[in-house]
Amino acid sequence: MIQHPELAVIDKFYDSDKSHILYQRLLQEQSWPDNRYTFAGRQFILPRLQTWHADAGIRYSYSNNLLESRPWTPLLLEIRAEIEQYLKYSFNSVLVNWYRNGEDYVGWHADDEPELREQAYIASLSLGAERQFAYRAKKSQASGRLSLNSGALLIMPVSFQQNWLHSVPKDTSVTAGRINLTFRRVAQPDKQPD
Repeated sequence: MIQHPELAVIDKFYDSDKSHILYQRLLQEQSWPDNRYTFAGRQFILPRLQTWHADAGIRYSYSNNLLESRPWTPLLLEIRAEIEQYLKYSFNSVLVNWYRNGEDYVGWHADDEPELREQAYIASLSLGAERQFAYRAKKSQASGRLSLNSGALLIMPVSFQQNWLHSVPKDTSVTAGRINLTFRRVAQPDKQPD
C-alpha cells in the first residue's frame, strides 16, 4: 500500500470493530463548530468541521488563523496515550477533522508552520470512510496517492513536511464520513524545542 519512501502506514493500528466504536464516539462526543476562518481579510467556511485540543499554554495557527484551543477529552487522551506508547514519542496537541462526506476536503498544504519548528513529526489516525491521501513534491513533478482505511495510522516525518505538499481531495463517490486525528508536538511560545 505504501508508495512514498518517507511515509509509514500502520494499516490496522485499530481493527475494524474498535475503529467503528471510536468513530461513533467521536462523532457523538465532539462539539463540532460551524467553522469559519479569515484569510487575506475575507471570511470563509472550512470544507470540513474541526476542533483543536492541546495541553495548557499551547497555541497553533495556520494561514495566520489562530485555532481555539480546547481541553483534551477523555477519549482523545486515551487515543493519544496508545499512539504515544506505540511510537515512543509524545504529542501535546491534536487537530480533529470531520469530513462529513466526499464533498469535504483539505487542499494542498504542508504542516510547516512556525509553531511546529523542527518538530513537524505527525501521527495521523483515520477513522470511518476510506479516503485518498495525495502528495506532490514542492520542487519537482513527483506525486502520488495512497488509500487510508479506517484504523490506519499514517506517520509523516519532518522531512516530508519540508519537501512535500499533501491533501485529502474531494471525492464525490464517498457518501460516508471520516474523522481524522493529526497528533502534533507544537513548540510552546518563546521556548525552543527540546
